[in-house]
Order: sequence, then structure tokens, then C-alpha cells
Amino acid sequence: MLVRQATIVDSAAVPLEGVLDIYADAARSDGQVGPNSFRGPIAVGGRSRSNSNRCAELGLDTEIVPGVSSFSAVAAVAGRELTIPEVAQSVVLTRLEGGKTPMPPGETVRGFAQHRTTMAIFLSAARSGQLQDELLAGGYPAETPCLVAYRVTWPEELVVDCRLDELAATMRTHKLWKHTLVLVGPALAAGGTRSHLYHPGHFHGFRRADPRQRLALRAARGALAGQSAGDSPGRSSGQESP
Repeated sequence: MLVRQATIVDSAAVPLEGVLDIYADAARSDGQVGPNSFRGPIAVGGRSRSNSNRCAELGLDTEIVPGVSSFSAVAAVAGRELTIPEVAQSVVLTRLEGGKTPMPPGETVRGFAQHRTTMAIFLSAARSGQLQDELLAGGYPAETPCLVAYRVTWPEELVVDCRLDELAATMRTHKLWKHTLVLVGPALAAGGTRSHLYHPGHFHGFRRADPRQRLALRAARGALAGQSAGDSPGRSSGQESP
């Protein structure tokens, strides 16, 4: 299909039913292709499922072409990692409850914050004060690093570092209330421990471990397990962490 023959529709101004009408027109016309470009992570929010299900009902073949999720793009632009060994090994993707779409029971920002791992928080910039309060109430220390990201990978992108107790003020200063993603968690701080996967003492199917480095790595793991045993009675100090 030539570009000059394409019809461009701004889906932001059209509800799902309007987009489905476009798909239906394509189903009635041989040879038409209807690409739909999504903003943000395509697998979050139910958008791809709603569209794919309707296309299946119409007998239209679909293909989902993955892009770079916004939370990954923010980390890349800021030069940060979302997981750091011994600091944070999980990433929670969520949003502040109380918005237009109800949250399932048990899924709250305050509840997730109790884990003190990395969180990527969508669709919450308009309630920045409430977001900051919930994160602090959940257990993040006031000095926890945050990244406030607006339209990352767009020409007007903005990424701002701040402490958690400065989060709401930072968003108000920059007048951010939509198209904004917040990353929070200790892994966002510069520095941290290295991954054992790339340690010279680690072996896998493509590389043998250096014997001396292997002993050093095992000793370090044993020391870490001993520290954990001090916090958790009954755990052997010689147990290796995974």
C-alpha cells in the first residue's frame, strides 16, 4: 500500500468502538491493512487484547509488533538499571488506585511499596501528592531515588531525578500531569553490587570458572547467607543464595 493511499486516524479522539468500525471496514474490503500504533507498553492496560479479540470476530488476521516499553526506555535514557543484585530483583508495573478503571482488591501502591523494590507507576501524575504519600506510607524512605519521565523518546522528552519526598513538588514545578511515568526504588541510585552471572568465578554452558575466583565468589555468597541467617533464625550460614 502506498503512503498516499493511507487514511490516518487519530485514535486518541476515537473510542474503541470507532476503531473497531475501521477494522470492520477493512474486513469488508479486500487487501486493506489497518495498523494501530499504541503509545506505551502494548501489553499493559488491555488495549491489545480488546483489539485482537474484535479482529478475530471479524475474521481479520492480526500481528502484534513489539516496541520498547516506556519504563525500559526511561531506564535507558537515564542510564540506570531497574534491578541490581542484592538491592532489587523485581519490577512492579502499576498505577495509583482510585482512577477511572477500578483496581483489583489487594493491588495498591502502598501495598506494593512495602517490598521496597523498583516500581514503574503509570497514569498517576495528576495526583502526584497522593502518589508521594502512598509510597512513603508503604515504607520507602524519604531519600529513595525517583525518576520522573515525560514523553521519553519524543523530541520534547524530559527526565528529572529527585528524592521521593520531592516527587510531588518536582512534578508540579515542571507542570506534569499526563504522559508521565514515575520510576521509584533504591536500584535507581548510581552504583551497586555486580551481577554474579558475569563474575569470573561463575560458570555456565559457554564459559568455565576461574578456580580462585570461584572460591572467592562462594565465600562472598556464604557471608551474605550468614548475614541473612542473622535476620532469619534457623537459616544455615553456609547456605548459598541462588
